[in-house]
This record gives sequence, C-alpha cells and structure tokens, in this order.
Amino acid sequence: MFKTIREQLDTIFREDPAAKSVLEIFLCYPGFHAILIHRVAHQLYTAGIPILPRFISQIARFLTGIEIHPGATIGRRFFIDHGMGVVIGETTEIGDDVLIYQNVTLGGTGNERGKRHPTLGNNVVVGTGAKVLGGIHIGNNVKIGAGSVVVHPVPDHSTVVGIPGRVVRFRAPEGVLDHGMLPDPEGQEIEDLKSRVHDLEEQIKAILHVRQ
Repeated sequence: MFKTIREQLDTIFREDPAAKSVLEIFLCYPGFHAILIHRVAHQLYTAGIPILPRFISQIARFLTGIEIHPGATIGRRFFIDHGMGVVIGETTEIGDDVLIYQNVTLGGTGNERGKRHPTLGNNVVVGTGAKVLGGIHIGNNVKIGAGSVVVHPVPDHSTVVGIPGRVVRFRAPEGVLDHGMLPDPEGQEIEDLKSRVHDLEEQIKAILHVRQ
C-alpha cells in the first residue's frame, strides 16, 4: 500500500505542475483520494465480498465527485486530473500511465451484459468531457480530444476528435494532449464544401457568359 501511495504521488507531481507538496496532494486532490479508495474497494470486490465494495465506492463518489465501480480494473500510475464528474463503469479496463480529465465517462451503451465498458491501453490521454462508450478497445498511446464521443475501436498511436470520434492522426504526438493544436475535421469539411461551391459558381458563371 505504501508503495502504491508513493507511486501515485510521483505520478501527480509528474503530470500536474500545480502540485506543490505531498500535504497539498493528500488534502486537495480528489483524484488521488478516489484512486486509493478504489484500490481497496476493488480488492474486496475481487474477493467476492457483497455490497461493501459498492458502498465504499459510493462514499468515494460523495467525497470526491468521482464514481469508479469497484469492478473496474485500473493499472499503475493512473491519474485523474481535477476529476469532478468522472464515471468509470464496472467492466472498464485501464492500462498503465493513463491520464483522464474531468467529466470523462468510460461507460456502456445500453443494457447489454458481459464486457460492456471500454478497455484503454497504456499511455492513453482522455480529454475533458470525452465519452468512451461500449466494450471497445482503445489502443496504446492514444489521445482523445475534449468533448469527443468515441464508440468505435481506436488503433495504437492515434489522435481522436469529434462526435462521433474520428481518427485524425495515426501517430499521436508525445507528451501532454494540446487541445489547441488538434485538427478540426468538421471545420475542414465545411471549408472544402465552401471551396467546392465557389468553384461550381464560377463554372456556372462561365457557362452563362458563353451562352450570352
């Protein structure tokens, strides 16, 4: 447990430049609290203890605003930045060195049984407000832009944006996800359409001029 806490502290210091001290993290980081409480609840859940793991997760939700089902499997060095509104479903699987921001949902798409929540690989970043839904696989080193809704599998080393989420890069940049530098596929399509309409208008004008 002490090793887990030390590793979690190191992760926060690495990922969040606002972290100034260990005391500040212990007192003021709901993501830190939620993950440690989940580790306990998950151990009880996998041991087959009824009700108590879920009750512990609900206490964590009340205290932190982060809901992690005790059945979710979470790897090492997982960091939830800010955290309010994060929901992680029962059959979610999360790899190592994953970073997610506030209002992220790793959820299902309905009342299906079995594996109904996503699997995230290693070194995945999920931006603010993004939704990853269904029993899909998100590859290693994937970046998901803020506000995206991902309902299809994503290959390794990709960047995904939009609703529904679309792969806009097949080699995700290293390091922190820079939302200000993400491509805008919808905006690009609109620009392409405007250019096409302009070309057609010019062609029509040329045809009318010839006929006159």
